[in-house]
Amino acid sequence: MSKGKRYTHEFKLGAVKQITERGYSVTEVTERLDICTKTLYHWRSQLSDKPKSVQSSDEKLKIAKLEAQLKRVTEERDILKKAARYFANNPE
Repeated sequence: MSKGKRYTHEFKLGAVKQITERGYSVTEVTERLDICTKTLYHWRSQLSDKPKSVQSSDEKLKIAKLEAQLKRVTEERDILKKAARYFANNPE
């Protein structure tokens, strides 16, 4: 019974460096190298010096989107507060 493909240590290290040092997303690397996403995450946890502190570009993109959403929602809240004050002071 075969356990699947075997990859060299150099191949694994190169794949992990693409996401940790070069800034490629995990999805890009897995598609380009034709490997499973879970496998690449596993290699990263095994081979990276600081696997917990390194953010992938997917995580950075998600953070940027959430920050933009937070800014928009904060602006909307401020506008609603001003409108509520205006209508409280000027009942018709």
